[in-house]
Formats: sequence, structure tokens, C-alpha cells
Amino acid sequence: MKPKIPHIHRRDFLKKGAGAAAALATTGALQAKPSKTGRIPLGLDAHSVRGMKWKAPQLIEYAAEIKADALLLNTPNYYESLDDSYLKKVRKLADANDIRIYTGAGSIAERSVTYNADKQESPEKTLELGIRLATTLGSPVVNFRIGMISDRYMDGGIEAHMEDVIKVLRWGRSRAQDANIKFAFENHAGDLRSEEILTIIKEAGPDICGSMLDPGNGLWALEDPMKQIQILGPHVLCTSIRDYMVWESEGGATFQWTRIGNGLMDPPAFANHLATLAPGVPFFVETISNSARPLPFLTDEHMAGFPKLKAEGLLDFLRLLRRGKPLELAMPPAGMDQREFDQKHQKEELLKSFKYLRKHCNCGIKKA
Repeated sequence: MKPKIPHIHRRDFLKKGAGAAAALATTGALQAKPSKTGRIPLGLDAHSVRGMKWKAPQLIEYAAEIKADALLLNTPNYYESLDDSYLKKVRKLADANDIRIYTGAGSIAERSVTYNADKQESPEKTLELGIRLATTLGSPVVNFRIGMISDRYMDGGIEAHMEDVIKVLRWGRSRAQDANIKFAFENHAGDLRSEEILTIIKEAGPDICGSMLDPGNGLWALEDPMKQIQILGPHVLCTSIRDYMVWESEGGATFQWTRIGNGLMDPPAFANHLATLAPGVPFFVETISNSARPLPFLTDEHMAGFPKLKAEGLLDFLRLLRRGKPLELAMPPAGMDQREFDQKHQKEELLKSFKYLRKHCNCGIKKA
């Protein structure tokens, strides 16, 4: 039987959402403990080296090799088994290598295009799995999400999905408290803007829910990521960060992610905001490079997914857009196949990001 969860009346949800989010943006809730060294922990998001197809043990060993302080395993797919005996071995390996694991469980929005009904028995079971993963692996948080930008165009828009996930998070409140775990809600693949994340935090309860901050995805949702960190910073519990570029093109804009220090981000300022607003939270690097994506925000079709976005909400993005220029795509050299090139390129982009952050941004507790 599916667990019973409280009902949210749409009228009450919409009435409270905007005002609550504005008030919540100014609070200092959910700040992590500062690092003993004053430096920002430097983390590896496993997706940075996705081409390697590594599972948790290999990723822990690689994180130790590159002197990362933490490792983000943002989906259960990184584990060869979900049995506690296996997970305890993973944690033992991480502890032996002085690597702190942060974990995620994926979508808890049952109507999202990314929700896998074949694998996920219910959003509540996914939430329970996330708490068990975090507890067994020693993660202070478990990351959840809705899905992707196409969810904004489904019946009811993004607000319908927000209502769904808020119900699930409320249902899991006592379970999170009992486990001493907090939920970090992710802005994923352009699905949510900062004000919408704030509404979810407020409605779920800022004592048990915060932000899993992805600035690259903030750009996808027509935000300036440097503004996003200022809005969500006090609520950040986990991160997944890469640099970005955006430029004018037909229909509006094109954006492309890149390594840290190679785009429009001001990494020292961003890191300073993170350290000040969410002290102790790792700077997890998720490099995704070499792929340009359209942002046709000048078309009615695209903006139909953002029906409440007013002109002033686009100003920071438009200012950013005027500064951008296309990035050149890297191609495999003669004699190297695409898979081999992707693996090499992903590692290079990650290591260049780590080097930049250590040199310019006070990141990394371990000596490289």
C-alpha cells in the first residue's frame, strides 16, 4: 500500500509560495560548520568522469588519487549493490582514504519525465532509500530533484511538480529527523529557478530541507549563476559546480558549460559567497564541457514554460548574455576514437578545474 501523505490545496500553495520564498531568501538557516582550516573542501562530482563508467570503489580511489576531500555520488547507479553490507564496505574504503561521501537518490516527482516507474516503487520509497544511503555512507545530506526543463511544459507546469515533491518531503520529515539527515533539493537540467527552490525549502521546512546548488543549471533556467549563489547561498547543503558561457544566437541564446576558470563565472567571488553563506559545504566540481545547447527564450514556445517570469527577472541573465562569446569545441585527434577522447578530455577538464580552484579560490584542504 502506498504511504499516505498530506494534501496541499493548490490555492494555499500558490498564495504562500512567493511571499514565503522572499522571506526565506534573507534567513541564515542551514549553514554548515566552517572548515577547521578555513579552506573550502574540494569535491569530485562523479559525473565529471562519467566516461570511465566507474562504480563507487573506483571513484573513491580516483578521488583519493587527485587529493579530493569529498566525493558526490548523486545517483544510486554508482553502487554495485544497495545491500547494507556492500554500502558499509564502500564507506569503509572512503574512510580509509579520508574521503567524505555525499549522496543523492534522484527524482521524487512521480509525474516527471525522468521518473523511472519501472525502478522506483514510489517517491516515498525513493526518499526512504535516499535516507538509508546517506545514513549508511555517512553523508550529511541526501539530494533529490524533480527532473528537467521539459517538466515545465507538462499539465500544471512546474508548480504541479513542486506540489508533488513538497508532499513527499513533508511525509519524510520525521524520518529525516530520526536519521539526522537533511534533504538537499537540486535545480536540475533547467527545471527550477531560485525562487521555486526557495518555495520548496520553505514549504518542506528549512530545518530539514535546503539547496543542492547547480549554477550551470541555473543558467539553463535563464538565471545568472552569480546571482543564484547570493539568493540560495544561506540554504546550500551540497553543490555541483562548473563554469559556463552563454552568447546571443538565433531565437535568443546558446549556452555551453566548461571547466572552472574558462567561462563567465567569477570563481573567486563564487567561492567566497559559498564559504561565507554556507561554510563547510564542499565545492563539488562537475565538469561538463564540449557541448552547446540552445536557449530560445525569444520564442513564445520556450517562454510558455516560464509563465510567471517577468522582464525584471531576466535582467541579470541578459547582462550576462551580452558578455559572452562562443567557445570552440574540442575534437578527437586523428587515430583516437570518441570514447577514448571523451575519457581523456573529461579528466583533463576536471584536473584543470581543481588546479584553478586550489590556486585562486582557497579550495582544497588536502595538499595537492
